[in-house]
Amino acid sequence: MSPLRRARGLVLFPGAGASSDHHTLVALEDALAPLPVARCDFPYRLAGRRAPDRAPVLVGSVVDHATAFAAEHDLHPRAVVLGGRSMGGRMCSMAVAGGLPAAGLVLLSYPLHPPGKPEKLRIEHLPQLDVPCLFVSGTKDPFGTPEELEREVAAIPGPVTIHWLEGAGHDAKGRDAEISQVVAAWIDRLGRRRG
Repeated sequence: MSPLRRARGLVLFPGAGASSDHHTLVALEDALAPLPVARCDFPYRLAGRRAPDRAPVLVGSVVDHATAFAAEHDLHPRAVVLGGRSMGGRMCSMAVAGGLPAAGLVLLSYPLHPPGKPEKLRIEHLPQLDVPCLFVSGTKDPFGTPEELEREVAAIPGPVTIHWLEGAGHDAKGRDAEISQVVAAWIDRLGRRRG
């Protein structure tokens, strides 16, 4: 496992149908101040298209944004936490599994599988995640039940924390304060670790 660095910044991406102005991402940025936070959009969203690009393009965008953020704030890449909601978090996890350095991953409403299709799991890259991971998911999320998520994240070699939003669905509507509190506490603990 790579040595852990202090968490000194956060780069966030939205889900497939949202922009970087999604209320949860904005709430996180506000709650984490003065920690540097960047809310980023994927190329298809910047181009005004509704359909997401293919995964290699999305992952490449994560790499580009994370690299630029680290350079802009004079941070070691391993001091930057990456994450986001749904597809955004998944693309960050794929980028880290592919070798992108990071202090950790914040994965909100992780889309374990498409709704109603539990056989189509999106887990191939999980065994390559050797950084601390925080999963925040609703107990009624159709993209993955608590049992499914707990079973599949057991393949992650890095430290895993799961926070359940009781009764919440995939959108976790009305839970921004709780999400922000959980993420802020986790990043604070991560920031105290020495590496």
